[in-house]
Amino acid sequence: MDNLDKLLEIKHVRPTAMRLLVLKFLLQKKVAVSLTHIEEYFDNSERTTLYRTLKTFEENRIVHQINDGTGTTKYAICEQNCNCELEQDLHLHFHCKNCNETVCLTEHKIPHINLPEGFIAEDVNLVVKGICGKCSG
Repeated sequence: MDNLDKLLEIKHVRPTAMRLLVLKFLLQKKVAVSLTHIEEYFDNSERTTLYRTLKTFEENRIVHQINDGTGTTKYAICEQNCNCELEQDLHLHFHCKNCNETVCLTEHKIPHINLPEGFIAEDVNLVVKGICGKCSG
């Protein structure tokens, strides 16, 4: 777990056992996952501990939060060198209505949107909904 330790230390996050386990789990996922999904995987862990771990990862830009319209917040690993800035790191997400998976489409960036004077953007989330390649083929 040396590489995972280093990844957390680079982000100024103390590498506790639970943080290392959750990070390893998230890195293995190709899709965004909910707290409930993580909780099911770590069935002997407390929900509060897992939630705090995700919040720490989010605050330190290790994961980003996705609201895909399902009513459940999902989390995905940030790509390398991401700092979750509104102007440069936002990308599309795709939610499959068939398998209920949400994936980051990091190669498709959300363009800058000029808001009217006095408006301040704090978050942008663009989710395309449809049928994924796995389900359509």
